[in-house]
Amino acid sequence: MTNLRIGVMYDRAWPPEGLPAFARDVEALGADDLWVVEDLGWGGGISAAALALAATSRLRVGLGIAPAPLRHPALLAMETAFLARVHPGRFVAGLGHGVTEWMASVGATPGSALALLGESAEVLRALLRGERVQTQGREVRIDDLRLVHPPEVVPPVVLGVVRPRSLELAGRVADGTVIAEGLGPADLRAALALIRQGGAAPDHELIVFAYAAVADDAGQAAEVLRDKVEDQAGWLGRTPEEIFTVSGTPADAVARIAELEAAGATSVVLRFSGDEPVRQLGATLAALADVRG
Repeated sequence: MTNLRIGVMYDRAWPPEGLPAFARDVEALGADDLWVVEDLGWGGGISAAALALAATSRLRVGLGIAPAPLRHPALLAMETAFLARVHPGRFVAGLGHGVTEWMASVGATPGSALALLGESAEVLRALLRGERVQTQGREVRIDDLRLVHPPEVVPPVVLGVVRPRSLELAGRVADGTVIAEGLGPADLRAALALIRQGGAAPDHELIVFAYAAVADDAGQAAEVLRDKVEDQAGWLGRTPEEIFTVSGTPADAVARIAELEAAGATSVVLRFSGDEPVRQLGATLAALADVRG
């Protein structure tokens, strides 16, 4: 596990004012990435990413995941370019469909969710490359726009998607794909097949979000995750026993991370539950360092 990136998520339930200190702590521990959340009602992903980037000097920060129906690609390109100019090479722009019920609740229901996501990703990437964009797509329409301050280091645009057609789309229009919590090695292999079918480049990132809990007692760690596992099982249409987590003792966690890497993950982002997430991350990274030698 020498090339695998290890990240951590700042959970949406945690208070916003704790983010800068958390970011500094996980950077000091040696984590590679920090991901922030943009879920309706919780907090803005761009503002969270800006806080985390400003509080750190090395950490890569990912936006996971901006909903395309709420984030017009022109506006998202402006926000992304601004962050990428100030923090070159340290920001990843994540984009997804958004939760259908949440989007409907604010009147943001596209005619075609797939077309909207694909067109948004293509426009976002073109604008970040400094290109002049003029498009009359099915869902996205732009009449002659070019960023005044495009980034010198173009940040990756990744799609957070689950369904087969969306995974194939990610391979076609994005620099990487974010895999949802609860999906395990077999799911990753199936997703990669679809992503490659879409024409993904060899350096296409596969970023895996994973529920995590680490303790000296594996049973205690499993209990901490019980509610999240049951909720995610319902969302994925699976049984709780089928939900993959990075949990148990630190050694158990490292073994689970290794399973994801063997299935094709290029980055594993740990979404910790329970007390002292920074301590849990530290224990995991220490065990990982022992394995890596």
